[in-house]
Amino acid sequence: MRRRSDQRALKKAKNLSTNSDLSKETRRLNVNLSAMSEKALEKKLAESKAEQWQRENSNAIKAYNDAIAEHGCFAEEYRTF
Repeated sequence: MRRRSDQRALKKAKNLSTNSDLSKETRRLNVNLSAMSEKALEKKLAESKAEQWQRENSNAIKAYNDAIAEHGCFAEEYRTF
């Protein structure tokens, strides 16, 4: 997945509460919790933005699909697939 955030942005400390078993296992396996959290946040933000775009453009998408259903695709008679 392509990173969307600016990797040069300053880091800010945040207070994070996690399940104690997960924290122990993370430490035991030497997993970078900050990096893993950033990746999870980027993924969730990308999903949320995609869902928002879908909601905001649902009328246009429906109108386009209706037009294709009624009139067909442009130059459809020349398609070879």
